[in-house]
Amino acid sequence: MLKKTGLITGIIVVVLLAALVIDIPAVAKFIGFKDGWRIHEGLDLQGGTHLVYQTDLSKITGTADDAVTGVVNVIRRRVDSLGVSEPVIQKTRDNSRVIVDLPGISDVNQAINLIGTTAQLEFREGIAGKSLGDNSSIKSENYDDWQDIGLTGADFVAAEAQVAQANNSIVRQPQVAIEVNSAGAKIFAEATKKNIQKPLAIFLDKKLLSAPTVEVEITDGKAVISGGFTLAEAKSLAIQLKAGALPVPVKLISQNNIGATLGSEAVTQSVVAGLLGLLMVLLFMLIYYRLPGLVAAVALVMYSLIALAVYITVPVTLTLAGIAGFIISIGMAIDANILIFERMKEEIREGKSVVAAIDAGFSRAWTSIRDSNVSTLITCVILYYFGSGLIRGFAVTLGIGVAVSLFSAITVSHTLLKLISMTNLSRNFRLWGAKELK
Repeated sequence: MLKKTGLITGIIVVVLLAALVIDIPAVAKFIGFKDGWRIHEGLDLQGGTHLVYQTDLSKITGTADDAVTGVVNVIRRRVDSLGVSEPVIQKTRDNSRVIVDLPGISDVNQAINLIGTTAQLEFREGIAGKSLGDNSSIKSENYDDWQDIGLTGADFVAAEAQVAQANNSIVRQPQVAIEVNSAGAKIFAEATKKNIQKPLAIFLDKKLLSAPTVEVEITDGKAVISGGFTLAEAKSLAIQLKAGALPVPVKLISQNNIGATLGSEAVTQSVVAGLLGLLMVLLFMLIYYRLPGLVAAVALVMYSLIALAVYITVPVTLTLAGIAGFIISIGMAIDANILIFERMKEEIREGKSVVAAIDAGFSRAWTSIRDSNVSTLITCVILYYFGSGLIRGFAVTLGIGVAVSLFSAITVSHTLLKLISMTNLSRNFRLWGAKELK
């Protein structure tokens, strides 16, 4: 038994040290580890923008679920290019809306313009008698006067904004250099060969950008798009082309800007409330359960450190709802200890030794602890599957907290009590909360 207890104690020490390294940057630096861990704060903690987009599913050809999932993926790629840390992008269950949370975003208008634009780029050749008329220099801006050559957004493999010198000019103009895949290069080569000395129009969302005259056949799948862009517009277009076009149109219907000051105040209030509640619970445990209560307090501190390390490592984007889930999981960890200690007191009053009472208390309380925690975990799964946004954050933090609390109650508390039972303290029944024996 001593060997097994020592092994478990070693595992607990290793886990606790790892948690300290992840939770406290100073500890990581002190022992030589790279300082790269941090808490991922949600929108309501660090401020940012909450956007809600309505999807237009009236003209989709496939399933609504696939189409809106595609929208989410495209928006995610566009947002990633902005460098937003830990964005939350999700669709509602009925596929009618897409919700975008952008923590710490600095340029809201840039994000809105980038996310909501369809960005359908097309190369189109002229239809005889319509786009050219009697003079090949006449280039119609009417979308229907041109026909698509067959290139789609899926053919683009690269797009980059750059500044280059315009022909016969010292003025440098922003433009977008693009590259298509092998299939697109073949289509592009055929179209340029067919239209030598003729214009090839470039449309963005059915709006003419430019219609340069083809001088030679382009076989390498590379081209340059110019259209009087500003540098910001060229960068935005490059991002949209690399991310792909939105599968269905979206419309911004709600925008809510959240200040970082509000988040800071809410965090402070939540932390103060949590600490006060925790201190009151620990005080009760110490007064009522005495030595086991002290063990529970130590185990609870260890639980908090380990749970926080898991949140950082996963990583979990922590929100106010997530903090609430964490605090509730602390209460459940205390509840497990109470069940165990009550069983221990009964065993000691029946005349069993402290060592035997500890084993019996944990063994007999386990089924109740297991059932209550499993039912909570099932609830967390249901909340995560059917919920969205803050509800999901609450479910994740509560679920992780419950799982870690099981480790804390069954492994940490059990091991600490066993180590204490090997000392002379095991002879003083009053310290273990049992005032008298039957």
